Amino acid sequence: MRNLIMDDIFDSDFLTPAKGVNAMRTDIAEKDNSYVLNMELPGFNKEDVKVSLKDGYLNVSAEHHDDKEEKDKKGHMIRSERYHGTCSRSFYVGDGIKESDINAKFDNGELIITLPKADEKAVEEKHFIPQLVNA
Repeated sequence: MRNLIMDDIFDSDFLTPAKGVNAMRTDIAEKDNSYVLNMELPGFNKEDVKVSLKDGYLNVSAEHHDDKEEKDKKGHMIRSERYHGTCSRSFYVGDGIKESDINAKFDNGELIITLPKADEKAVEEKHFIPQLVNA
């Protein structure tokens, strides 16, 4: 005899990975005078996505809320699920970039950000701290 309740659970999207788990996959392309970031944000709406620039870092965050409720023909609840998820990424773009230099477009789950190349002199040189030596 089949266990219909368990079959329903495994056939539903209940056990599929949460939105955002594989979100924010990013491709960065270099053009002559700019960089173009193509970021995948499946399941997110334009209103869910925030882009900011602070201290030379381009920050992208997305937050999504989803409530699902299923009822039978008599109006009795048979399943209720809630999901809340956030994800974020930061990219160092340099202190020479201003918000007005950045263009962003969101279309069909894809965020496309275009920003100019920073002046090479303005990009901070990395300094590494040597590893500690056992005493």
